[in-house]
Amino acid sequence: MELELRHFRIICTVAEAGSITKAASALGLAQPALTAQLHRIERTLGGPLFDRGRRGVRPTPLGELVLSRARLLLPAVSTLKEEAARLANTVGSAGNGTPARLRIGSANGHVLGGLVHQLNTSLPGLRITTHVSWSADELAAMVAEGRLDFTLAGVCGDAQPPAQPGLDWRTLATDPVFVLLSDDHPLAGADAVELADLADADWGATPGDGCFGDCFAAACARAGFSPRSLYETDVTSCIDLVESGDAVVLCQPMLRRMPGVRAVPIAGNPLRWRNLLGWHPEAPAAAFAPRLFELARAAYRDVTARSPRYAAFLREHPEFGVPGPTPVV
Repeated sequence: MELELRHFRIICTVAEAGSITKAASALGLAQPALTAQLHRIERTLGGPLFDRGRRGVRPTPLGELVLSRARLLLPAVSTLKEEAARLANTVGSAGNGTPARLRIGSANGHVLGGLVHQLNTSLPGLRITTHVSWSADELAAMVAEGRLDFTLAGVCGDAQPPAQPGLDWRTLATDPVFVLLSDDHPLAGADAVELADLADADWGATPGDGCFGDCFAAACARAGFSPRSLYETDVTSCIDLVESGDAVVLCQPMLRRMPGVRAVPIAGNPLRWRNLLGWHPEAPAAAFAPRLFELARAAYRDVTARSPRYAAFLREHPEFGVPGPTPVV
């Protein structure tokens, strides 16, 4: 049997878990299958790697030797994969800092579709792939690992961007959070809704990591109540909950007008959402970041222009929307 990377991962997992049972669970294998695999590895290496006992397993001298090498090998291969993924994007560069392809991630937001349109219009030869996730942390990790070139993400209020070391983040725009009501809701025609007037409602929102749920609870507490519930579900289900009268939904203000529901501002704008673009400054595509940033802002402006009510809101509240300066955060 030829040794493979997965065999070294098995050895490290057994050593870290301290028992075959725990290691099998961590690896998603049945215990007999892991035991048989470990025996084959030991035969290949010429001797037992672990002493088995009632209290678990301990590495033998041979096991210690193999572990010391595996703990150097596995991180080195992981780093190699990350660097190779980053460098792969340089193949076929179109010149002038424009890559031949772009891999763009996005958390729940309204900019991605418009950004793809902007790229297709201005750079028709560019190959674009997209990846969508509810988790901004997952997307940031993919950028750090070289599996994505850029990601669109959002954070609540003044919260920090996803905690992935080494990435640059720039704010595209800041939006208030609106509330989605059914057309027959008593407050649907209001210019703005007081949060306290919805104290008896059940709530809905699209899922995500970060502090948004805590910020919402804090805003409700300042308004004098605790929210009864907060359903986290997909956009379609959120709209269904509103139409059926089972919930009101926290939403982004540029949500397109749909029959039966409407997005209404919350008085005082107690909840804010910052739209971000993130990338790794040492990645080959980093030179394209300023151009992509401007195209993403153009996409944001197009999206807001298609929502006349939100466009009017922005004229009255210039602190929201696209800011003047564009500092890296």
